[in-house]
Formats: sequence, C-alpha cells, structure tokens
Amino acid sequence: MSLSITPTTHVTTESRPFRVTLCLVALTLTAILLLAPLAVVFAEAFREGAAAALDMVSERDARAAIGLTLTVAAIAVPLNVIAGFAAAWAIAKFDFRGKAVLISLIDLPFSVSPVVAGLALVLLYGAHGVLGDWLAAHDLKVVFALPGIVLATLFITFPFVARELIPVMTEQGRAEEEAALTLGASGWHMIRTVTLPNVRWALLYGVLLCNARAMGEFGAVAVISGKIRGQTTTMPILIEMFYNEYLSVAAFSMAALLAGLALLTLALKSFLEWHHADAIAASRRH
Repeated sequence: MSLSITPTTHVTTESRPFRVTLCLVALTLTAILLLAPLAVVFAEAFREGAAAALDMVSERDARAAIGLTLTVAAIAVPLNVIAGFAAAWAIAKFDFRGKAVLISLIDLPFSVSPVVAGLALVLLYGAHGVLGDWLAAHDLKVVFALPGIVLATLFITFPFVARELIPVMTEQGRAEEEAALTLGASGWHMIRTVTLPNVRWALLYGVLLCNARAMGEFGAVAVISGKIRGQTTTMPILIEMFYNEYLSVAAFSMAALLAGLALLTLALKSFLEWHHADAIAASRRH
C-alpha cells in the first residue's frame, strides 16, 4: 500500500496562522540576534566615512594584526586538515580499542573554555612551566610568540575538519577502498583517487569552518599571546584594545573587516552546499 501526496496535502497539522507566527518569530529573533549587531558594526565603522575606516585598518598596528591573523590561519588550517583527515580515517575505517576515547578527545576543545586552554599552554610552555627550562636552554620561545598562538589556534579549531569528515566516511564504508587495494592500488593512490573525491565537499566545509574559527579566536590567544602590540596581537585582540582605548571607529573598522571575512566564508560555504546539492541531483537523474 503506497501513500500518495496530492498538491493539497499538508505535511503539518498546525493552522496557517500558527505557522506564519512561528516564521515571524524566527525572523524577528534572527534580525535581533544576528542582523542588527552586524548592521551596527558596519554603521559604526563607516560613521566617519569609508576613507576614515580604510585609514584605520591601514595603520601599522592594524596591518600587523591582519598579517598575524592570516599567518596563523595559514599555518593552523593545513595542519588541522592533515590531523583531522587522519583522525576521521582511523575512526571511520578501522575498529580498535579506544575509538570512543579518541572521539571524545576530538570533541574536547568544544567542552573546554578557550581561556582554560590558553592557560594550560602557558603552564606547559611558559618560563615557569613544565617545559620552560628546556625551551629556555634551547633558546625556543613559545609563549608570547607566534608558536604559542598557533598552538592555541590548533587546539581550538581541531574538531572542525574531523567532525565534518567522520559521518561522511562512516556512511561510505570501506568497500571502495578495499576494492582499490584488491586491484593493486597503493595506499596513497587509493586515498588520492578514491577517498578524497568521495569526501571533498565535507573536507571543504571543514576547511572553511576551521579557517573562520581560526581568524576569530580570542580567548586562548589572548592568554598565550601576551597582547604585545604590533607583535602578538591578532585582529580580535586588537579590536578589544582599540575599544578599551575609546578608539571606536578603529575598533569597529577592524570588526567590520573581520565580519566581512566571516560573511565571505559563509557565502563560500553556501555556494559549496548549493553546488553539492546540484551535483547529487544530477547524478540521480543519470
């Protein structure tokens, strides 16, 4: 017995006024919680004109913060792609003791406050930390330097790539990889020609989310960076410093730039989702 749905069939039993009310409530909350703050940021950034905002983000400290933020993201994201892919591969393709523990460890950055993560890194790599004497003896500086900021960012952004890949790899199973190996493909050749094409969209989603989080991280970086102006201040930290110094136009100009990068990431993610949906629909038609 099959169930046919005619054009007049409704999938919900709620009345039309009730559905309209729910939609209006959702749109209102979205406007209040998301759109209004963004509008205020951009309005304050351009309050004295676009030229003034451009001057603020072009001054020396701002350029240093932008460069450091992009540098940290350029280092952290590829490393997390490699680590996240390896973790997802191990979890989805193999059965071993401790798999649940590994999954819990991947989710750990979601559970731990970024400030606590930054403090833990200071206690480990700081001058009076566990490894402080060894680092000092080898003239290696982690805390209040680029390596510490990268480590903090790596910790905070680690789950994003792995969490996007694990369900996709689990759903696909192991049959295609096993078939490739049976036909004589090497491990790297199998990954390059079988695994990566199957998970490319999930991998791209994870990269975009990881990059956005890396550029916007504040708590852990604020603890381990020392907030040395022009040296270890990323964009979120410099925004706070400008705001505390009552340089509101400078603060909101930097915030608008950071928000613009986040919106660009969101647009890319939406484009990839749309392209992926079209690709699936086309493959089903054929």
